[in-house]
Amino acid sequence: MDVRVTEDRVEVADDGPGFAPEDLPHVFEPLFRGDRARRANGAGAGLGLAIARRLIRAGGGEIAAADDPRGGARVTVTLR
Repeated sequence: MDVRVTEDRVEVADDGPGFAPEDLPHVFEPLFRGDRARRANGAGAGLGLAIARRLIRAGGGEIAAADDPRGGARVTVTLR
């Protein structure tokens, strides 16, 4: 896992399977679990990113998800 923090931004990247392109528009929806997550044993309930988005937006920030070009997933939080 790679974490980068600046004054107004936090980026977290992992080396897991990443997000499937067809899943990216849905990853912040409550209870959404892509095919990769459903196949993983014990993978979450599909609430983490949905909760994170609500909290971050309530504070005036934004959150985005993407595939990391080096492999895995990248989540970026931008704060005011």
